[in-house]
Amino acid sequence: MNLALFGATGMIGQRILQEALQRGHTVTAVVRDPARLAEMHPNLHVVTGDILDPQSVASAVAGQDAVISAYGPGHGDAATLPAVAHSLIAGLTAAGVVRLIVVGGAGSLEVAPGVTLVETPEFPAAWKGLALAHGEMLKVFQAEGGALEWTYFSPAAFIQPGERTGTFRLGGDQLVTDANGESKISAEDYAIALIDELEKPAHVRQRFTAAY
Repeated sequence: MNLALFGATGMIGQRILQEALQRGHTVTAVVRDPARLAEMHPNLHVVTGDILDPQSVASAVAGQDAVISAYGPGHGDAATLPAVAHSLIAGLTAAGVVRLIVVGGAGSLEVAPGVTLVETPEFPAAWKGLALAHGEMLKVFQAEGGALEWTYFSPAAFIQPGERTGTFRLGGDQLVTDANGESKISAEDYAIALIDELEKPAHVRQRFTAAY
């Protein structure tokens, strides 16, 4: 499968790139600075593009079978997330690409009926703005992404580099926790779940999540 990947140099994006290449997919990594990512694999191509510019998105993804956005803004740039959603919708539509998987946030997952993770007292204040922006991004896809076969993939509450086990549980709009009430996953296993969804779509025009 020919894939375009935004955010390939980030913590999660790097693992998605590795997983996709390992499974034999051809990946076009769309980055602002090509010098940050060397073409060290025969199935990896690096191109310059701007995820906030719909025309740039359209040019970068033309001819691809699917697009993955692992765009992860810093705290100061969190407000760009809804704009990224609009740009992806416009860019993919212009390019005639319909399949899109977006790396989302966990803050909008429900921990109780009508209560999201970001609304709980324990949620770190420093991450609240980013979590709320991710939630707004999801709303854009839900309201305006109907022409695309989009999937919004929320990670567990805690995600970091770790072991690639291939063992995890999937969920929908509710936070997935273990027997101790913890919600976590390695970035490597998150990447497995994402490429699984790409290869065998099960959550088209839906949000889903994964955790141990």
